[in-house]
Amino acid sequence: MTSLQGEIEQRGRRIFELVDKYPESLFSKAGFYQRLMTLSMRDEQLKLQLFRFVAVLPSLHTSGEIIEHLQEYFADAHDSRKVSQFLGAGIRLAGSVPGISGPILRWNVSEMARQFIAGRNPNDVMRTLRKRRTQKIGFTVDLLGEAVVSETEADEYAARYLDLLEGLARETRDWVDPLGKNSEFFPIVNLSVKISALYSQMSPDDPAETIAHLAPKLRPLLRRARELGAFINFDMESYAHKNVTLELFKTVFTEEEFKDWPHAGIVIQAYLQDSEANLRDLIEWGRARGTRFAVRLVKGAYWDYETTKSRQNGWDCPVYLHKPESDANFETLTRLLLENESIVTSAFGSHNVRSIAHAQAFAEELGIDRSRFEFQLLYGMAGPIKRALVEMGYRVREYCPVGELLPGMSYLVRRLLENTSNEGFLRAKFSEKVPAEELLRDPCEILRGSQNGVLPPSNATINMTTTTPKTQPGAPYENASLTNFALPENQEKMRAALREQRKQFGRKVPLTINGEKIWTDEMFSSVNPSQPDQIVGYAAEAGIPEAERAVAAARVAFEKWRRTSFEERCQLLERAAEILERRRFELSALEVFEVGKPWAEADGDIREAIDFCTFYARRMRLMGRPHLTQNVPGEESYQHYCPRGVALVIAPWNFPMAILCGMVSAALVTGNTVIMKPSEQSVVIGSMLMEIYEEAGVPPGVLNFLNGKGSVIGAHMVDHKDVDLIAFTGSREVGLWIWETAGKTREGQRELKRVICEMGGKNAMIVDSDADLDEAIVDSIYSAFGFQGQKCSALSRLIVLEENYDRVMERLLGAAASVRVGNPEEPGIVVGPVIDEAAYRRILDYIEVGKSEATLAYQAKELPPHGYFVPPTIFTGVKPNMRIAREEIFGPVLSVLKVRDLDEAIEVANGTDYALTAGFFSRSPANIERVKAQLEAGNVYINRPCTGAIVGRHPFGGFKMSGGGTKAGGEDYLLNFLIPRVVTENVARHGLTPEKTPEYRDEFLWPKQ
Repeated sequence: MTSLQGEIEQRGRRIFELVDKYPESLFSKAGFYQRLMTLSMRDEQLKLQLFRFVAVLPSLHTSGEIIEHLQEYFADAHDSRKVSQFLGAGIRLAGSVPGISGPILRWNVSEMARQFIAGRNPNDVMRTLRKRRTQKIGFTVDLLGEAVVSETEADEYAARYLDLLEGLARETRDWVDPLGKNSEFFPIVNLSVKISALYSQMSPDDPAETIAHLAPKLRPLLRRARELGAFINFDMESYAHKNVTLELFKTVFTEEEFKDWPHAGIVIQAYLQDSEANLRDLIEWGRARGTRFAVRLVKGAYWDYETTKSRQNGWDCPVYLHKPESDANFETLTRLLLENESIVTSAFGSHNVRSIAHAQAFAEELGIDRSRFEFQLLYGMAGPIKRALVEMGYRVREYCPVGELLPGMSYLVRRLLENTSNEGFLRAKFSEKVPAEELLRDPCEILRGSQNGVLPPSNATINMTTTTPKTQPGAPYENASLTNFALPENQEKMRAALREQRKQFGRKVPLTINGEKIWTDEMFSSVNPSQPDQIVGYAAEAGIPEAERAVAAARVAFEKWRRTSFEERCQLLERAAEILERRRFELSALEVFEVGKPWAEADGDIREAIDFCTFYARRMRLMGRPHLTQNVPGEESYQHYCPRGVALVIAPWNFPMAILCGMVSAALVTGNTVIMKPSEQSVVIGSMLMEIYEEAGVPPGVLNFLNGKGSVIGAHMVDHKDVDLIAFTGSREVGLWIWETAGKTREGQRELKRVICEMGGKNAMIVDSDADLDEAIVDSIYSAFGFQGQKCSALSRLIVLEENYDRVMERLLGAAASVRVGNPEEPGIVVGPVIDEAAYRRILDYIEVGKSEATLAYQAKELPPHGYFVPPTIFTGVKPNMRIAREEIFGPVLSVLKVRDLDEAIEVANGTDYALTAGFFSRSPANIERVKAQLEAGNVYINRPCTGAIVGRHPFGGFKMSGGGTKAGGEDYLLNFLIPRVVTENVARHGLTPEKTPEYRDEFLWPKQ
C-alpha cells in the first residue's frame, strides 16, 4: 500500500466515523418518497414507470387527469405483493375518491421535489441559505429549467439571473466566510449559470456565432457580479455544448474588462474521456491570462443521455462506460488541479468519500492549506457527509437549484436516477451498507483487477460485430455514423470542402451510356439557390435518341449482369459505400451549394446513401441463395429470386444522393440494369453517383446516366416497351401519371411493368394535453422548417388539443421567431433557400391562399436579400377543408388546427389523401397506444420529430396517395425489384432418396462461375 493510499483510507474512515455520528438514511424524507425510492431500486422497469409518472405529474391540471395517468402507468405493474399493496391501493383509492387522491399525489411529489430544489423563487431560497449558514455551509445557486425554445425565453432567463444575483447580494451583504482564511478566493455570493438557458439557437457546429450571441448577454451579468463582489460559475451540460462553453469562457474572460477578475469558474466533467486534455488547455490559458480562475470538478450528470445519443448516431461514446474509470479520472484531474493551485482554485463536486478523501490527502501531501479549496455537494443529498466535512475544518458549498416544479422536473429526475443508480456511492453507503474498505478502494486497483483493465458492462450482451464480419449474414447491421459537427476537426473539414467545391463551380457533366461519356448540343445549368447567379455546373441534355441508346445498352448488359453472382453485386455496393464515406465532406459541401441543404442535413443525406448500399448488400446476401420450401422425402423444391430486367430510376432533388443511390443500389444488387435520371436541379450530385459507381467497378451498360427534361426523356422511357421496372420518387402528379402509363401494355413488351412509386404527404403532428412542450415545440419547429420544409416527411399540420392550445402557441410562435434563416454555407442555419424560382413563387402563392383562408400568426421578416428564400410562416384558425390543410405545399409553411379532444385530432389527422408520416406528443401510455393503432401513416413517430428516417431502423414509405406501400430501407424492399421462381426436382430413384436436403443451395447460374 502506498503512503497516499494509506492516508486516503485514514481520512475516509474519519469521514465515515463522523457520518455515523449523525445516522441518516439515504432518503432523508420518510413516507411516500422513501417508499418510492425503495421500490425503484428493486425493479428497473418499475423505476422507469415511476420516474416517468413523476415527470408528467406537474403538467396534469385536474385530479381526473392525475388518476387516469396513475392507472395507465401502474395498472400492470403489480409484479410483487409489496408493489401491489403500495400502488394497487393507491389506484383503488384513486378510482373511488379522485378528488382526494389527486391532490395528495401532487402534494407528495411536490414535497419530494423540495428535497432537491432549495426554493421556488429567490425569496423562498433565502430561508434555506440562512439555515445552511448556521451550519457553516455556503451556497451556489442555479436557476432550474434547461430548455429554452425561443429568444424571448432566453431573455427572460438572463433577466432572472440578474434579479437573482441582486437579491442574493442584498440579502447576504453582512455575511462572512465561515473559515475566514483565504476568503478572498471564495465570495459569499456564488451563482451558477447554464449557458444553454441564454440562447435558444446554440449550435455546436458554429461556436463563433454562438459566442457572438452569448457574450453580449453575459457581459451585464458579469459586470454586475464584479461590482457586487460575487462569483459566477459556468455550468457544463451535454457534450455537444462542451467545446462552445469552454471557448466562450476563455473568450469572455480574456477581454480587457474581465481578464484580471478572479471570481469566475467553469465545470469540468470527469466522466468525459477528453476532460484531462480540456483541463490542461484551461490551465495553460489561465497562466497566459495571468489571473486566477476556478474549476468545479464533477463526475457528470448526463451519462444516460450521452451513451444513448452516441449509440443512436454511431459516434464514439464521449463518456467512460464504467464507474471506476470515471472515479480514476476524477483523481487524475484532482491531482492536476492541486498541482496548479497557484493559478486555479479547486472545487471538488462529489458525494464519493473516496474521491473526497483523495483530494484531502493529495492536498496535504502538496502542503496546500485546506482553506484554499472547497467541496461542493448537492442540496438535499449527503447531509451527513457535509456535516462531517465542516467538522473536519473544510469549506463546504451546497449546489442549490431554484425554481418552480414544472421546469425543474428534468433536474429532479436526474437526482432520482442518481440516488437509485446501481453504481451510485450514496446508495452503496446509505442504503446497501457496503463496508468502508470496499468504498475506499483505489479505482485504479479495481480496473487492474478486471480482465485487461476493462469491466464488462451491466447486463452485457455479446456484440457480434467483434466476432462476425459485417459482410456475413449473421452480423448485426450497423448504420454509418453521422458526422459530429461539435468536433472542431469536423467543422474545419467541412469548411475546407466548401472552399474546394466553390472552386469547381461551372464544371460540365456528360451523359454516360454503356460506359461512354457522351456530350450533346444542348446543355442546361444547375444553380446555387442561395445565390442564383452562381452556376454550380452544366449538364449535357439527353433527348429521345440518347434515351433509346441507354435502354438498348441496359437491355444488352442485362443478359450478363443477371447471371453475375449476388455476392459480386453485393461487393460492388460495399465498394461504393466506402467511396461515399471517403468523399463524404466533398459530397456534403456540393449539396449545400446545389440544393441549399444545411450542413447536418447534407451530411445526413450522404450517410443515408452509405446505409442504402450496405443495408441492401446485407439483405441480398440473406435472400440471394435458393432456399428449401419444405423438407419432403424424395423431392427438392427451392424458391429463389430473379431480376426483372431494365430499371428506370427517376429521383427527386430534395435528397439528391440518398434517394437516387437507394433506388439505384436496390436495382443493381438484385441483378437489374439501370438507367438513372436525377432531377434537373441536382444533376451535378447525380453525376457524382455515376462517378462513384464507375470507380467501384460497375460494368459498362449496367448503370447508365441520363440528364434531361422529365417531360421528354422521362416520359419516353416510362412508356418504353423494353423498360421493365420504374422506381420513382417525386410529386403526386407525376407519380400518378407514371402509375397509369405503366399499366398500359405496348406491342413487344416482355413483362408487366413494376412501379415503385413514392410520393408526397400532408403530414400531421398531434400535441396531447400532457405533452412535454420542451420537446414538442423544438421537434415540431424542426419537422416543419428544417431544410425549408422540403421533405416529403415534413410537418405540415400541427393539431393541438384546445386544453393545451394557448400554452403551445405562445411557445411555438416564440420558437419560430428564433429560428436561424440564411445561407446554408454557414454552419448552424436551419432554414435556407427553396430549390428554384418556380418553387419560390408556388410557395408564396400558397401563403397568399393561407392569408385569405386563415389567420397569419407568424411570418419571418429578416431574409437574405438574394436567393430563393421563403419566410417560415405559421397560420392559425385553419380548418380541415381549407386548401392549406389539404394540399402539399413543400415549403416552410405550417398550419395549426385546434381540436376538442383526441378523437377529433385523430379524425383530422387521418382526413387527407395522404398517409406518409405522422407524429404524436404525449405522456399518456393509453393515448400513445391508441395512436399507434389508429393514426394512418406509413411512418408514425411518437415523442420525436416526424422526419429523419434511418435505413433499417425506420423503413420509409406511405400509402393512400403517398405511395404504393413500399418501404425503402426495409427488409422487404428488394422484393419489389425481383421475380420469385420455384424449381422442383424429383430426387427419388428406385425408392432411394437422399438422407438430407440442405436448407440452402448455390445459385442457379449457368455456365457455372
